[in-house]
Amino acid sequence: MSAKCHSISVGLVQMRCTAQPAANLKHALALVAKAAQRGAHIVCLPELFRSLYFCQSEDHSQFALAESIPGPTTTALSHAARKHRITIIGSIFEKRSAGLYHNTAVVIDPRGRLIGRYRKMHIPDDPLYYEKFYFTPGDLGFQSFATPRAAIGTLICWDQWYPEAARLTALKGAQIIFYPTAIGWHLREKNRFGAKQYDAWVTIQRAHAIANGVFVAVPNRIGLEGTVQFWGGSFVCDPFGEIIARAGHDTEEIIIAKCDLRNVEETRQHWPFLRDRRIDAYTGITHRLLDE
Repeated sequence: MSAKCHSISVGLVQMRCTAQPAANLKHALALVAKAAQRGAHIVCLPELFRSLYFCQSEDHSQFALAESIPGPTTTALSHAARKHRITIIGSIFEKRSAGLYHNTAVVIDPRGRLIGRYRKMHIPDDPLYYEKFYFTPGDLGFQSFATPRAAIGTLICWDQWYPEAARLTALKGAQIIFYPTAIGWHLREKNRFGAKQYDAWVTIQRAHAIANGVFVAVPNRIGLEGTVQFWGGSFVCDPFGEIIARAGHDTEEIIIAKCDLRNVEETRQHWPFLRDRRIDAYTGITHRLLDE
C-alpha cells in the first residue's frame, strides 16, 4: 500500500438469498459490479450468500451445497475482482475433504488471486442455527491479509460476539475487520426481544472497533427464510465506534463507506488501549473458567 494512499472505499452487499445457488451467485456478482461502479475498492458479501441459510435444520442433503477452494465460486469471484480491479471477500461453504467442511471466507485481490482464507472459529449451535452439524471449527487462526489498499481481517458472524477474535485480528495488523454475517430474528421472539437483540449486535461490534482502534464492516442478508427474518442493518463504523454507513432492515442495498486509514493511527494515539494492555496478567484468558 502506497504511503500516500490513506483513503479507501469499502462496499458492503446486503442481499436476499434464494434456493437457487447459481441465481444467487449471478445476483451477487451483479451487486459487486454496482459497488465497484460506485467506487468501492474492497467489496464484501454476506455469509453463505450462495444459498438459503441451510443451518436451520440438520439435513445431510445440504452437504451437496459445499464446494472446494479453489472452486466454482472462487473462480467467479476471481474473474469479477480482476474485471473490476477490486478486492472481494466472499463466504463459502468449503468442502475440505469427504466429511470435513468449513464455513470459510476468501479474500481475492484485484489481480484475481486468492490471497487469504479464514475458517470460522466460533461455531454456534442454537435453535435454527445448527452450524455444528455442518462445520468443523476453523484451524487457520486469526489473520490479517495485505491488500493493495489496506490490511484487512475477516471474521464470520458468530465470531462477532467474541472480543478475543477481534483483538487477535487487530494485533495481526488488520486496519479493517470484516464480518460476513447471516443473523436475524426468530419471528416468535421479535416483538419482545427484537430491538434489544439488534442493538446488542451493533453495540458489540462498535465496541470491537473502539477497543482495537480499527474500522469494522458488517454485511448481512435480508429476507424471511423459514421462521427466521434476517435483519439486514449492514453497517461500517470507524475506530471511534461511529457508524459512518448503515443499511435498512428489509431492502437490498449496497452501502459505500469512505475510510481514512489515518484514523487508525490517530485514534490509537488518543486512546492507547494497545499500549496499556497488561499482557503479563492475561494468562488466565486461555482457560475456560478460573478457580476462585
